[in-house]
Amino acid sequence: MRKFQAEHAVPPDPWFHQIPKVELHLHLEGAIPLPALWTLVQKYGGSPETPDLAALEARFVYRDFPHFIDTWVWKNQFLREYEDFTFIAEAAARDLAAQNIRYVEAYFSPGDFARVGLTPQELAVAIRTGLSRVPEIEIALVPDLIRDFGPSLGARCLEAVHEVMDQGILGVGIGGSEQAYPPEPWQEVFERARELGLHTSCHAGEAAGAPSVWGAVRSLKANRIGHGTRAIEDPALLEYLALHRIPIEMCPLSNVATGVVPSAEEHPIRKFYEAGVRISVNTDDPKMFGNSMAQELEMLEARHGFSRVEIQQLVLSGIETSWMPENRKKLMREEFEAHPVWSWRVRPGAGARSKPR
Repeated sequence: MRKFQAEHAVPPDPWFHQIPKVELHLHLEGAIPLPALWTLVQKYGGSPETPDLAALEARFVYRDFPHFIDTWVWKNQFLREYEDFTFIAEAAARDLAAQNIRYVEAYFSPGDFARVGLTPQELAVAIRTGLSRVPEIEIALVPDLIRDFGPSLGARCLEAVHEVMDQGILGVGIGGSEQAYPPEPWQEVFERARELGLHTSCHAGEAAGAPSVWGAVRSLKANRIGHGTRAIEDPALLEYLALHRIPIEMCPLSNVATGVVPSAEEHPIRKFYEAGVRISVNTDDPKMFGNSMAQELEMLEARHGFSRVEIQQLVLSGIETSWMPENRKKLMREEFEAHPVWSWRVRPGAGARSKPR
């Protein structure tokens, strides 16, 4: 699959950069700016397949979802010390802040780094150290317990991260090879997470179909669903998601990059929106897919006819479906609604021409 960036070289409309944004589905290890990742590759002796930065970037093109997972594992070999996580956390935070993203709930994957002796507790502290160097953006943490490692290891990781909730940990999730590991065996782990005061999210409906989403909502009772794209295959499921107000962390251009949907035009996000499902728009692994939040939102206007009033609603939906305290949501919503960018007139032929307020 080709990257979205490579397919669409038209200069972005600055309006999409200027609007304040939030993101609820971003993997820290997939958001490492490529120059920072290249620094780590060189630190650990380089890689024969990637002799330069251009070759490194070329690796991030995928045949399908399993190939993406393989590339994810390859990349993570260059994260070996706590200081590496402090380094990438700061680099990613600066990159996100520069995009006028104000708030993020970022996944990180402790289980991937147990093999090099890194503990979930110290990883969280190392990441928070890097994030704290960029006060312009607020980033909460969501450990990914990783379904591939099984619920027993996931339960141990859960207890470990609970010890460091003061590092800004709001919830937990499970990502990984959804096509091979269904959600149902994780029921007790998710129940325990709620007992510990943590929110829950489950990747589902990405590499597996609608039954994966049903398992996430019925067995795990997940607060949110990551991706959820293939819920469109079951009209009853789409109706259930809307009726029960279960938020979906949609990642359109990620789904294109991994082959979950054939093209941006064929992504079902508009159908979710029109069905009344609560959705947020996210980038997932932006430095592995070559996308940005501005590109995600601009694609929705260009390919799916979202007006700029509707795009504001999607941004505000990100606030409302976040795990921030209610008083913090209220303040952020008021701040976003008052931002002068929303009063800009759109360019001829693009989206709605009325002001959102």
